[in-house]
Amino acid sequence: MSTEPFDFPGESGQTLSGRLDLPEEPASAFVLFAHCFTCTKSSLAAAHLARSLTRLGFGVLRFDFTGLGQSGGDFADSTFSGSVRDIVAAAAAMRAAGRAPSLLIGHSLGGAAVLAAAGDVLEARAVATIAAPFDVAHAERLFSNLDELMTQGEAEVQIGGRPFRIRRSFIEDLRAHDQAERIRQLRKPLLIMHAPEDSTVGIENAGAIFQAARHPKSFVSLAGADHLLTRKEDADFVAAIVSAWARRYLPGTPPRTAAQSGLVTVTETGEGDFQMEVSAGGVSFLADEPPEVGGLGSGPTPYDLLAAGLGACTAMTVRLYARHKKLPLERVSVEVGHSRRADTQPADLFVRRLHLQGSLSDDDRQKLTEIAEKCPVHRTLHAGAAIETVEGDSAAEVRVERPGTDAQGRAKIVGTS
Repeated sequence: MSTEPFDFPGESGQTLSGRLDLPEEPASAFVLFAHCFTCTKSSLAAAHLARSLTRLGFGVLRFDFTGLGQSGGDFADSTFSGSVRDIVAAAAAMRAAGRAPSLLIGHSLGGAAVLAAAGDVLEARAVATIAAPFDVAHAERLFSNLDELMTQGEAEVQIGGRPFRIRRSFIEDLRAHDQAERIRQLRKPLLIMHAPEDSTVGIENAGAIFQAARHPKSFVSLAGADHLLTRKEDADFVAAIVSAWARRYLPGTPPRTAAQSGLVTVTETGEGDFQMEVSAGGVSFLADEPPEVGGLGSGPTPYDLLAAGLGACTAMTVRLYARHKKLPLERVSVEVGHSRRADTQPADLFVRRLHLQGSLSDDDRQKLTEIAEKCPVHRTLHAGAAIETVEGDSAAEVRVERPGTDAQGRAKIVGTS
């Protein structure tokens, strides 16, 4: 992962300070993240979530709103409308840099701001909110001296133990927004995440947003998390959910081609004892072990992945044969389990169960079951394989078969059966 400074001009000419987190491989999509009220791009939630999403292949821009952190401007002059314009300006800067955001994520009042800005960010395919208020005027509850503020026109308030100057125009602007209508007009997939125990922005806000929004919309409970999402494990959970949900709606990654390297890279993430980031075929995902044996349970185990390879190859081989023979196979799925047997050689046992849907005769089903035994990965596991280990940074030391070679072997198998 790498981080680049990403400063850009706000609507009023002030410089807004941003940070662009990038994955090692080309980003599968770019995310624009809006932090919580009076937070900064370096808050725990922003930093943890950005890094977690980056490990999953996303590029993430997090920036300081006007008058906060390292951004220019006076916070006393800021308004909710100004925060919305800051988001639109950030999206424009990303667009100009060739990194237009396809996903908007907002935390707390930043979540309300991305809901308001989404209509003006045409590239945004989806929106996700974390602990967002339904009515932006909810922020008024943070001010114990609201009457003084409204009477005098300006006052110092304490937010999160820090003093801020707030003007009456801030409150008046909050009250002018019809957030419910904006949510109804969103017309983008929406993911709402909220902790039931949130004492700052109650869970009823998530319910109100969900009721106002049109489908497709989803809700995920962040049980056990606090409002500021300070625990890294909660940020990791949010990132994993967002990644899995958003990929249904975001532009797809470039198709895997035979010209690409077939090298699979596995790297420690530094989290837990076993968590690994796997990069294969142009995508990245996590591998891990269950919590019961010291892992975080954040991904498939190594034997899960081995079983997945066998299952995928089996299904591909069966499908190719059915197509070649014009069999009425509507759908094939494969379940694979791995176990070890005492006092038996070989000790490792993979049990594979085929599910074949369609108007198939008994002979068709028997033949497809026999073909499953001939898939290339089955043959590799059955025959055994030699393994060589080298040490060093040069990928040239590792011999890699061109991607798709197994598909050619599969075609030969079904063509001669």
